[in-house]
Amino acid sequence: MNAKRSISSFFVIPARAFALGAAVTTLVVSVPALAQPASGPPPKVTVAKPIEKMLTDYDEYVGRFTAVNSVEVRARVSGYLDGVHFKDGQMVKQGDLLFTIDKRPFENALAQARANVTLAKSNLTFTQSDLQRAQQLVREKTVTEQLFEQRAQAFRNAQASVAGAEAALKQAELDLQFTELRAPIDGRIGDRRVSPGNLVTGGTGGNTTMLATIVSTDPIHFEFTYDEASYLRYQRMAGQGDDIASRDGVPVELKLIDEDKFGHKGRMDFVDNVIDRSTGTIRGRAVFANPNSVFTPGMFARVRVPASAPYEALLVPDAAIGTEQARKYVLTVKPDNTVAISYVKLGELTDGNMRAIKEGLKPDDHVVVNGIMRARPGQKVTPEEQPLKAAEAQAK
Repeated sequence: MNAKRSISSFFVIPARAFALGAAVTTLVVSVPALAQPASGPPPKVTVAKPIEKMLTDYDEYVGRFTAVNSVEVRARVSGYLDGVHFKDGQMVKQGDLLFTIDKRPFENALAQARANVTLAKSNLTFTQSDLQRAQQLVREKTVTEQLFEQRAQAFRNAQASVAGAEAALKQAELDLQFTELRAPIDGRIGDRRVSPGNLVTGGTGGNTTMLATIVSTDPIHFEFTYDEASYLRYQRMAGQGDDIASRDGVPVELKLIDEDKFGHKGRMDFVDNVIDRSTGTIRGRAVFANPNSVFTPGMFARVRVPASAPYEALLVPDAAIGTEQARKYVLTVKPDNTVAISYVKLGELTDGNMRAIKEGLKPDDHVVVNGIMRARPGQKVTPEEQPLKAAEAQAK
């Protein structure tokens, strides 16, 4: 009886274990089948070939406008200011009357100088006749040699007196002219510093009265500084025949603080001959036309100067540029529709947000310009090629 029970138990337990094992096996086999993802088509991306274009690299600097000519209007003669003949801040032309000083004292001085010239000439005529008579008498031994020399000396003194009187007359005429202060240059005049009725101190000393200032506006200078490394780079390029910013006549472009584009054309006309020891920079200067007086001395602006010779560059949208730590890259699609990564060297950012590629890209490469987030290096994609302009618009 016990033997039978043992035998039946032996057979029952394996049967249950077998059933349980079969269930577990079925469950384990079924799980991978449910977890397998459904395969789909490769993601679609837009590709385009880069645009080939001749470009030039530029360096940008901040500077200020300065006047080509600047004059402080000061009187050459002293006197009371009689009149002001301009409005503060107006444009003036060379020769325009600006100020007048009371002329009456100088008219009197001129009349006296003319009288002195007449007196000196009269004395010269008398001494000349006296000398001529003495010459005849000394030949006849009627007068002594000493008397003749005295009359000759008187004649020479009279000549000198005439010359001195004529010089004083010219000075009196100049002083009278100096009572009218005229604009020495074309430009914009500032506000008057002295009102009529005040005493004006003239002359050439340091205590003369400044009446106003005039600055020229067209053309106008733009001064900026650049570092020693840039100066060396420009010099070496100039030595190779690529004259950039170290010589006269190099074209430059400028934009004001409220402008987006470098729309003003000018040219370099001066580079300083020393580097500032305290800053390690050297001063450059460009000249710009200013017919509408938009530029004003002291105004800030940004200038860009050529930093390289023209070179053939490939342009791609700036949005197609990726960053991997310190390296830049673009994604390209190979002939087998596989995505590849190409590390590139960037150039200038042109108008329209197009980025120049100097190295790492070929003209026949197909660059991913739209759907970049769906593309992974080494994966297959479905490329749709479009012209770069159309692809750029679609990306926006």
